[in-house]
Amino acid sequence: MRCEVRWSLCWENELQLSDHIELTEFFRKAYGPTGAFNAKPFEGSRSWAGARPELRAIAYDSHGIAAHMGLLRRFIKVGEVDQLVAELGLYGVRPDLEGLGISHSIHVMLPVLQELGVPFAFGTVRHALRKHVERFARYGLVTILSGIHVRFTLPEARLDKPPTRTEDALVIVLPVGRSMSDWPAGTTIDRNGPEL
Repeated sequence: MRCEVRWSLCWENELQLSDHIELTEFFRKAYGPTGAFNAKPFEGSRSWAGARPELRAIAYDSHGIAAHMGLLRRFIKVGEVDQLVAELGLYGVRPDLEGLGISHSIHVMLPVLQELGVPFAFGTVRHALRKHVERFARYGLVTILSGIHVRFTLPEARLDKPPTRTEDALVIVLPVGRSMSDWPAGTTIDRNGPEL
């Protein structure tokens, strides 16, 4: 039996302190099983890990928050080209609802992406999630790019770590206002800020 969820789109300035506290608890439970370090950013009432989203798609069911995806408009550098994107990230599903699917959250976000007029949505995932996103990609909405080095800054400058990090992540691109043939060529992407 499929879970019945209600999706809500919230701009960041519409969230109340109680919303941030509920989201913080959700992320600790969703990210904690993947490693204590992954849940660490969500302390106190901090409901974001790196860059703070400007818009959130939040799914609720009778037990509270069921799923979440954040959005942040930004320019990234793909190779030598500055590219406007809506970065999608901060994705999570409550552990008891695994299988709810990333496709649900992207379908909820799609009309908003079109209203925002961005040419592409962009995101990255760990290689361990390849099969998960490939199931969604087979419907033709997203393209998965591998062999791309993605550089980003740490959320906070620290004395014990370099200010930037480069990862070999899977890059997901969703054409919104342009076609995939317009995506710039390049084997490097610079976020020029923290990941979402």
